[in-house]
Amino acid sequence: MNTASLFPRWIEPRIAEALLDTPVVLLAGPRQAGKTTLVRQIAARQGLHYITLDDELTWLSARADPVGMVRNLGRAVIDEVQRAPQLLLAIKKSVDEDRRPGRFLLTGSANLMALPTVADSLAGRMETLSLLPLSQSEIESRSANWIDSAFAGQLLKVERPALGLELVERVLRGGYPEAVARASAKRRRAWARQYLDALILRDVRDVAGIDKLDQLPRFLRALAQTAGQMCNYTQLGAQVGLDGKTAARYLGVFEQMYLLKRVDVWARNRLKRVAKTPKLQFIDAGLLAALLDLSAEEVQRDRTRFGNALETFVFAELLKHTTTAEGDYRLLHYRDADQVEVDVVIENAAGQLVGVEIKAAATVKPSDLRGLKKLASLAGSQFKLGVLLYDGAETLPLGDGIWAVPMSTLWGA
Repeated sequence: MNTASLFPRWIEPRIAEALLDTPVVLLAGPRQAGKTTLVRQIAARQGLHYITLDDELTWLSARADPVGMVRNLGRAVIDEVQRAPQLLLAIKKSVDEDRRPGRFLLTGSANLMALPTVADSLAGRMETLSLLPLSQSEIESRSANWIDSAFAGQLLKVERPALGLELVERVLRGGYPEAVARASAKRRRAWARQYLDALILRDVRDVAGIDKLDQLPRFLRALAQTAGQMCNYTQLGAQVGLDGKTAARYLGVFEQMYLLKRVDVWARNRLKRVAKTPKLQFIDAGLLAALLDLSAEEVQRDRTRFGNALETFVFAELLKHTTTAEGDYRLLHYRDADQVEVDVVIENAAGQLVGVEIKAAATVKPSDLRGLKKLASLAGSQFKLGVLLYDGAETLPLGDGIWAVPMSTLWGA
């Protein structure tokens, strides 16, 4: 049974739309997020030829004679195309000769746009869409988009909020279809560890040609300890015996493979953002929990360890909503010299903001609103809404356009 096919994927209408007017569509995202299942379904429905570069013979053929392989394809799905980047120049040549829309649907589990051979070869010919691990909305079959709703001034409602231990278990489970399908936390942790090992042993070599792989697991664990924080990567690298340049390179590789993301600081002047230290966020709370050896029992004993995993979970849910939203949004964060922070700042194309503060407790104190109030005063009329997501059941106004909202509204209706 393929568990990924049991869940709706809200990116699917976007793929269908893009194939109607674009010659090449790339579905990018982490390995085992469900890309293969989805594109195979699309290939069957649309009569596209399906090939995968995970097949060794196909991979050899693609590397030895990319032009010959592409010449023999009419309309096709090519899965895991990052394994043979040579194909992309052959696809460009083919598309330049025949610009019909919907010719190639590609998938990649590394960010192909970061590969130097690809950067400009398909500019103007290709649309890139993202498929991240399952969102809670997909798991619950709820299609409302939390970010679109928030910018429209509406907060999603939830019939039965997930509270306490149920919320903890959702966070630690993450969104990878294989992990979601496993019945026990122990089996999910075993899957996560094998997944990370396989990624480092195989995909890092494909993407970056790094030979000394023994330092990578230790560096990834060190990064997990700083999830949700601004950190000095040079200092962090030094802890595991890496110089600053190598640490930055390794971090870039993990980002290319959709394990983590650097989140820029919001500033009124967009140019000032570049100079500020970004914050590090993992893309899946389940993988982060595995790296931190964080279990539900551990959280019950020491709730302080849960905060970073919960922030990762919320960030990941919002990131997934950006990939399927009607609007165009960026996820940022706010922090000033006085250490006043807002966990996530969502900015739309017009520069309007929704601030999101994340709280693992069921009670809300006045001090919890400090960051949102500061952001509201700085942003002025651009501030649309402030949301304090908490482990409670009620949606309550807190004045000045700020609301306390149950965490479960992220997958509400």
